Amino acid sequence: MTILRFFCPFFILFFTPIASVQAFTGTYGINYGRIANNIPSPDEVVTLLRAAKIRNVRIYDADHSVLKAFSGTGLEIVVGLPNGQLQDMSSNPDHALNWVKENVQSFLPDTRIRGIAVGNEVLGGTDYSLWGVLLGAVKNIYNATKKLHLDQLVQISTANSFAVFAVSYPPSSGKFDNNVNQYMKPLLEFFQQIGSPFCLNAYPFLAYAGDPEHIDINYALFEPTKGIYDPMYHLHYDNMLDAQIDAAYAALEDAGFDKMEVIVTETGWASNGDQSEAGANATNARTYNYNLRKRLAKRKGTPHRPKNVVKAYIFALFNENEKPGHSSEKNYGLFKADGSISYDIGFHGLNAGHSSLLSLKNINTQGLSQSYMMVFFLSSLIPLIFWS
Repeated sequence: MTILRFFCPFFILFFTPIASVQAFTGTYGINYGRIANNIPSPDEVVTLLRAAKIRNVRIYDADHSVLKAFSGTGLEIVVGLPNGQLQDMSSNPDHALNWVKENVQSFLPDTRIRGIAVGNEVLGGTDYSLWGVLLGAVKNIYNATKKLHLDQLVQISTANSFAVFAVSYPPSSGKFDNNVNQYMKPLLEFFQQIGSPFCLNAYPFLAYAGDPEHIDINYALFEPTKGIYDPMYHLHYDNMLDAQIDAAYAALEDAGFDKMEVIVTETGWASNGDQSEAGANATNARTYNYNLRKRLAKRKGTPHRPKNVVKAYIFALFNENEKPGHSSEKNYGLFKADGSISYDIGFHGLNAGHSSLLSLKNINTQGLSQSYMMVFFLSSLIPLIFWS
């Protein structure tokens, strides 16, 4: 009892209801892909992000050189568990625990790891062997964070492509594919329990490139257009991204998850591509990303969910010269490999008179916010209280 009385203020604070952890604390983030052999170092990337005032970042692994570079910067990062590790994590809870220890816990609190993305575009993908192991991997990674008392610091999610939908037009008709649904529903049930969002990779570029004869490019680019009318919702849409997000909300409602938030984990426009990829050019890429930035800055929702502020991670930070597939895959970057801008949407490149900004990483950013440090401290403290 003596120990319990001593820790009483902390004990009361800890058991005050804490809102579900949010990995995305802003509205505008970016994906930092690194399938390239010529991009800037992680330290230079920190400089670039700080200068651009981009705080929220996603990576597709848990590379230690990146996590070390982000230490003490105030940047908030979501790390990724690659698809190739899902089978192991699903069948071996101890491996999941060790992965979280080595790639998340060991970098906290100095590196603000706010989320773990377990796999990428698994459901609806071509590797059917992963469909059945995704939920097990998600649960084991989450249970590892809970065992390490990180579950109130680090959010668990997985990103989905549009391949999970059977129908997405008009938005009100959104519905999950029948083959996907048997795996999606239990996954969503678990995400609902732990307060995770539905993460969507949404690309108006891909929709337009696939059907340029029937899709108005201005509608895809946030430019003035007559848009579309959804007769079921009785709503008008003046841009495709809003429509894609609302199609996801419709699919969630149809599946019984009308309270779940949709977050866009990837969206972007290629500045170059194959001859067959309509619309892949720098002019359209600049228009899309410039207008998207303005749209996100308004901090407003979609026509169907006006109170749910749209949040999106842009794909991507850099052009990536070693990505496989169509030429467009190599050319989504807001920045070129040398750190210069691909086109002007208001950011500055590393070679645009900002080399002195390298010192920004060393500026005291006050580390973690007091609330973040307090939760981290209390999460570590609670076993001691009960043990005593």
